[in-house]
Amino acid sequence: MPSLILTAVVRIFFVIMLLGSLWVLLRGHNEPGGGFIGGLVGAAGFSVLALALGVEAARRALVLHPVVLMGAGLGIAFLSGVPGIVTDASFLTHQWGELAGLKLGTTIAFDVGVYMVVVGGVLSFMFRLYAEDAA
Repeated sequence: MPSLILTAVVRIFFVIMLLGSLWVLLRGHNEPGGGFIGGLVGAAGFSVLALALGVEAARRALVLHPVVLMGAGLGIAFLSGVPGIVTDASFLTHQWGELAGLKLGTTIAFDVGVYMVVVGGVLSFMFRLYAEDAA
């Protein structure tokens, strides 16, 4: 029997968890956090949504299939290492630049790729687990 309280507040928790996961992701290269921990928090948000509203509601909220998300994340993480090969022949040597006073680097691309791989991997497992539990 679904919990009335959980179904009422799950969308708020979901948004808060996703925003928190993005915050952890973006602060990760300067302080503790990053793609892995942010991905775990983001996947936990989708898992709570699946627990309260069902797997199909969480799949609709995810938009992409978890395996597609993992593949895209792996590609982004790989591509973030290519500039290191071009500049000093060392894969994953991160490059830094400045745009309008904002320091940008390839580390954020790597962290975003890791984030996507973790969210996709955890959710592919969780969706399968929830689907088998319902059957």
